[in-house]
Amino acid sequence: MSAETPLADYAAVQDYLFSLKAQGLEFGIDRMRLLAAVIGHPESAVPCVHVAGTNGKGSVAAMLDAIFADAGLRRGLYTSPHLVRLGERVQVDRQILSEREIMDYTRELRPVAARLAEQGGSGDHPSFFEFMTAMAFLQFAGKGCDVNVIEVGLGGRLDATNIVTPAVSVITSIGLDHCEMLGNSIELIAAEKAGIIKPGVPVVMGRVPAAAETVIRERARVCQSRVLSVAEEFGDDVAVYPQTNLEGDYQRWNAATATLVCRALAPNWKSLSAAVVARGLMQVDWPGRWQRVQLGGRLVVLDASHNPEGAQVLETSLSRLVAETGRAPIVVTGVLGAARARPLLETISRHSQEIHLVVPQQARASSFQELEALVPKEFAAGGGRIVRSTVETIFPDRDTCAVGGPDDVVVVTGSIYLLGEVMARLAPQRGPGEGRLQDF
Repeated sequence: MSAETPLADYAAVQDYLFSLKAQGLEFGIDRMRLLAAVIGHPESAVPCVHVAGTNGKGSVAAMLDAIFADAGLRRGLYTSPHLVRLGERVQVDRQILSEREIMDYTRELRPVAARLAEQGGSGDHPSFFEFMTAMAFLQFAGKGCDVNVIEVGLGGRLDATNIVTPAVSVITSIGLDHCEMLGNSIELIAAEKAGIIKPGVPVVMGRVPAAAETVIRERARVCQSRVLSVAEEFGDDVAVYPQTNLEGDYQRWNAATATLVCRALAPNWKSLSAAVVARGLMQVDWPGRWQRVQLGGRLVVLDASHNPEGAQVLETSLSRLVAETGRAPIVVTGVLGAARARPLLETISRHSQEIHLVVPQQARASSFQELEALVPKEFAAGGGRIVRSTVETIFPDRDTCAVGGPDDVVVVTGSIYLLGEVMARLAPQRGPGEGRLQDF
């Protein structure tokens, strides 16, 4: 689609934006720097917290948003990917970017992008993610936010969001994921994540492997940045960690991370008292993270666990669910790539009676054959059932789950894109920009 093609409606705008996504991913922040300069550096208009990590960064971002809300602050929240609606990526006081706003920003940015490409070659044309990042910065500045929470898209050092100079940098966790982009060792991945640390800016470090901690602390030393460590502050006993309304021990690790961020901000943000932090952590809204919903009188759990580190957390969650209900659940799963699918399916096979395989509507999604080959043979030998299916078959309407019996719990886990497809079928229809995604 050329820069001259009219963007007559929202469908045309979406087609244009997704055509940029189809061009592939080019790592680097030079294009984002050029784009930000042309549009007046909106990223500098509002103080921000910059959040990176293999897992937990979205949950920590949502926790900070809830705390800032309790403190009475007007806040911007930038996360990715979205679950149902594109505008979920950019929120002000949890109001998503409306279709009209997306249209207006795209029409404003498209000619700018075209000029940058003409001046520097096609490689300088901003990507889909850079367009969305620019929209976020423009929206937050235009709405007069007091503080922004900016989640890294991928990695850190070369991510488009890394043009910010935050009040606090955050690294939630380090695990082996996106190895083809970030490196195939904990040390290499940690170095990419630690690339968000800026000179003199404090960094909050979640629970990370020792090898990753060494890399992060060295980067912080070079930048003369103070390190606030969850492990040092709270120790190993999760029972003493801050509480949150999100389920799972790992969410208490994330709550500790968010708490340390607020402690780092507190000297300049007097409203971030311990009481405000505690209240905010009990009011977090973050769909798809061991989220329990009732569907036709049945319990369905929605949980995005999409990489090896997430599979370890899922092991604990499924074990507790079996102990709680007295029976193994039925699990619906779909994953992007064998490196992610293998540990996930090994975990699922130990704690489920049936596995319903789904292929998410993504180019990188693992096929039925790939997924079946990764299910341990012991599962079928022990009487476990493997079924090929679709989201539409399992959830024929917003009130029905068509697998299992009335007493069976269904767990949907794997790719966040799969969770989005399920939520799109279950969530009530909303008009453009009508608030955030609620429990159904």
